[in-house]
Amino acid sequence: MPHFTTSDGLRLHYTDQGTGLPLLCLAGLTRSSADFDYVTPHLPPCRLIRLDYRGRGQSDWDSNWQNYVLPIEIRDVIELLDHLTIDAVAILGTSRGGLNAMGFAAAAPDRFLGAALNDIGPEIDTKGLSGIMIYLGKRPAARTHEEAANALAIVMTGFKNVPHSRWLEEAKTHFLPDADGLNITYDPALRQAVEAGGEVPDLWPFFEALNGKPLCLIRGANSDLLSTETVQKMQERRPDMIYANVPNRGHVPFLDEPASLDALRAWMDALQ
Repeated sequence: MPHFTTSDGLRLHYTDQGTGLPLLCLAGLTRSSADFDYVTPHLPPCRLIRLDYRGRGQSDWDSNWQNYVLPIEIRDVIELLDHLTIDAVAILGTSRGGLNAMGFAAAAPDRFLGAALNDIGPEIDTKGLSGIMIYLGKRPAARTHEEAANALAIVMTGFKNVPHSRWLEEAKTHFLPDADGLNITYDPALRQAVEAGGEVPDLWPFFEALNGKPLCLIRGANSDLLSTETVQKMQERRPDMIYANVPNRGHVPFLDEPASLDALRAWMDALQ
């Protein structure tokens, strides 16, 4: 599997498939590039690049948990683009991936083509953050993928009409079997980095860095991380923003829902 080595010596996993518009997919806080397995078959032809952040998925863990922060992750993205000799990319960012997209636009505006944000904005609801801290860095209580799938169907209260097969896919993707049951697919020290982060800074200047480029926002209608009030503020600042409020979904939509796909396809058309 392809890897590249960062300037501080970590091997990070990525995939690079197809030709055409370079589209970089960045996952959520604890997730990996596998998050985009559902949407990939439905996207228009493009050069699809997916990255596992340091400490997640098939990438190396960092011996210094203090490096699990957005500025370092944005630097890793820039170094990946240099490795692939790609001048500029559009970014599809889920949750933390959207924060990285905004940070990338501010740090490297000449290399930024546009962003699709999946259930994230420049204001983050504290209720959603509290929910993340319940499980962050902890092994699941379930001991089998079947048990984990059943548990997800219960605890993911913002999601409706999701078949058991999808929860089972989620369990198999994000929990690995070991001698003690199931384990997470990321460095547990990520929790220390989040706890040390303090209050969320003002992210509106980073949102403004998206100006002038095609922008899409996808929100789970039952999201506890991205409020409708924040969406309204985003729309006021970017009335051209393509927007989908996906029914029966919380944080985050899977991205293969019809509403999600319609929005993403319209956004990709705008990038051409």
